[in-house]
Amino acid sequence: DSPYKDWFHISFDGNSCYNDGFWYEGWEGHFELVKLNLQNSAVVDYLMECVKYWIDEFDIDGLRLDVAYSLDHNFMKRLRSYTQELKPDFALIGEVLFGDYNIIVNDEMLHSCTNYECYKGLYSSFNSMNMFEIAHSLHRQFGSDQWCIYRGKHLMTFVDNHDVTRLASILTNKKHIPLAYGLLMGMPGIPCLYYGSEWAEPGEKAPDNDYALRPCFEEPKPNELTEFIKKLIRVRQESDALCNGAYKNVVIQNHQLVFERCSEKERVIVAINAADYPYTANAGELNGTAADLLTGETVTMKGQLELKPYSVQYLKF
Repeated sequence: DSPYKDWFHISFDGNSCYNDGFWYEGWEGHFELVKLNLQNSAVVDYLMECVKYWIDEFDIDGLRLDVAYSLDHNFMKRLRSYTQELKPDFALIGEVLFGDYNIIVNDEMLHSCTNYECYKGLYSSFNSMNMFEIAHSLHRQFGSDQWCIYRGKHLMTFVDNHDVTRLASILTNKKHIPLAYGLLMGMPGIPCLYYGSEWAEPGEKAPDNDYALRPCFEEPKPNELTEFIKKLIRVRQESDALCNGAYKNVVIQNHQLVFERCSEKERVIVAINAADYPYTANAGELNGTAADLLTGETVTMKGQLELKPYSVQYLKF
């Protein structure tokens, strides 16, 4: 007779692995992660009250919704409208591993979601020395063609997180670590950094647990990589093109990738050379005088751009 029995997905005709005497649904079979009945208005009202408390008491600016791909769509619509009334700039970001992000990232549900499609290419393009991989994913998502699927959306981008092997452990060539961050900060999306990886903390995902990915640090360990990432962040924050601009591939080779980010205010060329030798990129877009946003130098191009070994360039026109 408990009023809370309908808060969950319960059957009194079965049993759980804990021999509770009744069955209940857990996330993907995990009984320790009990699945709430989000079609029950009492459950939804309770969760909205919790969100309001966090906003009122702690002034939170957004929520990351775990396994958002399994959440009830009407619940996400209610959450969006409710939080928007409380705090117009409140952000809702969901964890999505697969499928069409447009289903839940739209004007009625979430503002953004994890971009796992590009995550894989952000490290494997370097390990396999195949920049065509990440270039294809970026164009498929953000290119100018009508069939490109996420134009105008700001997906959450990352090179590692609490569920996957850290970048410093998955890249075979450690000289590619700063290049991967240069690519992350130059591509469309909302860059997300995982604590500790800003100083190249290692950590490999184990078959049965994630403890190695989530250590407790006594103090930060800033180094040269940390300073480089700080510079990338500052440059990105100050660039309308890098934050909001359209995406266009300019030069793609196995070891090199040059692409353009263009907004109404400015145009920025992002150039990555993953090779241990210099490379000369040739393209019509590489014309004119630009400011190197990372070095402060002025670069004049006439259809060509010289890329140093293991280098990242952000060139603003």
